[in-house]
Amino acid sequence: MDLVRNTKIDFLGKRRITFVISIVLVLLGLVAAIAIPMGKANLSTDFEGGIAIQFRFQNAFEIDRMRVLLAEAGFKDANLQQFAEPTKLLVKLKRSDGDLRALSQSLGDVFTRGIHDNPFTIDSTTEIGPTVGKKLQKDALWAVLISMIGILLYVAWRFEFRFGVAAVAATFHDVLAVLGVFFLLDKEMSLLVVTALLTVAGYSLTDTVVVFDRIRENMRKRTKEDLVTLINRSLNEVLSRTIVTSLTTLLAALALTILGGEVIHDFALALVMGVIVGTFSSIFIASPLLLYWKGKGKQSLVKV
Repeated sequence: MDLVRNTKIDFLGKRRITFVISIVLVLLGLVAAIAIPMGKANLSTDFEGGIAIQFRFQNAFEIDRMRVLLAEAGFKDANLQQFAEPTKLLVKLKRSDGDLRALSQSLGDVFTRGIHDNPFTIDSTTEIGPTVGKKLQKDALWAVLISMIGILLYVAWRFEFRFGVAAVAATFHDVLAVLGVFFLLDKEMSLLVVTALLTVAGYSLTDTVVVFDRIRENMRKRTKEDLVTLINRSLNEVLSRTIVTSLTTLLAALALTILGGEVIHDFALALVMGVIVGTFSSIFIASPLLLYWKGKGKQSLVKV
């Protein structure tokens, strides 16, 4: 389905403006990347450490009701997770100087007063030390770096090295942009957010590869056409596909953000941002970067 046809938009003519926007987003992301290891960001118990208390109730419960009860009792930052078994609840709290047993008792008192007709027991109480949190931070960083290396190798093999560098730059831009906006909004940084960032990287790569594939195809067909005109032509040719794919993905992510509940809200929000930024970067970042690459020009474009 073609939403737009025969467009002749000069995308590369706007590259200076879009690069300025991208630089701002990347700088914000770098600030966030520096702030996270220093503990200056809003870190979840996964990264900062804290306690995890698992409750088992006699009957099923509504997790939103539990969240309201804890917020009213002063535990606004509590992270609640419900298992497949509807009677089990995991409550995570950030690191506290209070006694672990006393804190467990306080949470138990909140539930006893709020839902006195649903008795419970405490299955386990676990302390997540800061050392574990630091290790998870390093593991998350390695996950992102390894994915970037994988993207570079894949695109370099599929196309050529300069395409790989441009794809990695665009993907890195998208990850930093989403991370920076989350930091600016003071959103909690958790393992779920890291998962969303890796998902954003995958989406961004897919969109970029589609654009690069059309550029390569046109390079073979139009050997005498200058690179600026050729890239603009390629972007206009895949514009309809890009819009359709981005809109359908965006609508699904928006539905998750609005209707998915508190647990996956930040994950879905990161996807929404990632789709928007990823579409932007595949058009205005990845492709223009090919112009700045002092390489082989339009020669020998690779393995199919």
